[in-house]
Amino acid sequence: MRLAIGIATRGRAAVLGEVLADLAQQTRQPDRTIVCHVGPEDVAALPARFPRIEFLTAPAGLPRQRNAILDAVADYDAVLFLDDDFLPLPDYLGVTERVLAAHPDCVVTTGTVIADGAKGPGISVEEGRAILAADSYAGDPIAAAPHFNGYGCNMALRLAPMRAHGLRFDEQLPLYGWYEDLDLTRRLGAHGSILRLAGARGVHLGTKSGRVPGTKLGYSQVANAIYLARKGCYPWNRALRSAARHLAMNTLRSLKPEPHVDRAGRLRGNLIALGDLLRGRMHPMRVLDL
Repeated sequence: MRLAIGIATRGRAAVLGEVLADLAQQTRQPDRTIVCHVGPEDVAALPARFPRIEFLTAPAGLPRQRNAILDAVADYDAVLFLDDDFLPLPDYLGVTERVLAAHPDCVVTTGTVIADGAKGPGISVEEGRAILAADSYAGDPIAAAPHFNGYGCNMALRLAPMRAHGLRFDEQLPLYGWYEDLDLTRRLGAHGSILRLAGARGVHLGTKSGRVPGTKLGYSQVANAIYLARKGCYPWNRALRSAARHLAMNTLRSLKPEPHVDRAGRLRGNLIALGDLLRGRMHPMRVLDL
C-alpha cells in the first residue's frame, strides 16, 4: 500500500519536533509524511532538521489543514492522521497496514490510546515515552473490533472511498474542529467498517499550548454536536447527551475548576450556544465572532 502520515499543527513546534523524531522509529516507514501548518513559527527550524518531511501551509483551522493534506495525498491508498502531540509505538503504521490489507471492507481505523492527556492536565514527552516503554500488550497484534467513529488524534482513512464519494473534512467546523473526526469518519463509515485496533497503540499527550480559548471551545461543544445531528451523521440521542454532558460538567466544575481548564469560559460558551439555539441562529461558524 501507499501510506502517508498527515499532521496538522499550530503553535507547538517543540512538541511536534519530538513527534517527528519518534516517527522515524516506525518499523514500517510511511511513503510520505506531510505536516500542514499556518505560519513559519509553527514549525520553526523543523524543515531543516527533518529534510524528508514535507511541510505545506493552509489557512488556520483543523479541517482546512487536514483537507490540504488530503489534496496532497489524493492518489494514495490511505492516510494516517496523527495529532501533533501523539506518540505512537514503533509498529503502529505496520499494524494499521496489516489490518487494512486483512479487512478490505475497512474504511477507517483508530488505534488504542494507552494514555490520553487531553482528559487531564496533559502528559510530558518524557512521561509519554515512559508509558510507551512500559506497555505490556501481548495480544493479537492485528486484533480489531467495530467502533463508532475514528478518534482524530490517531485515525487512518482509506482514500478510495473518500475519492469515490467526494468526502472531505467539513470546513464549517472552524478552528479546533471539535467533532470533525466524528463527522468525517461516520460519513465514511457508511461505505464500510470502522475498526478499533488493539495493536496500533500510542499516547496522546494532550498538550495545552495552541488550544482554542474556553469560550470558543464551550460554544463548539454544543453547536457542533447539534449541527452534526442535523446533518444526519450523528444520532440525535448521542448529540443531545454530548451537549448535556459538557454543560453539566462545566457547570459543576466551574465551582472548583482545574488549573489547566477554563471552566468558566467553557460554561459561558455553552450558554451562548444555547441562547443562539433558542434564537434560531446557532451555527459552528458563529464561534469566530466570540
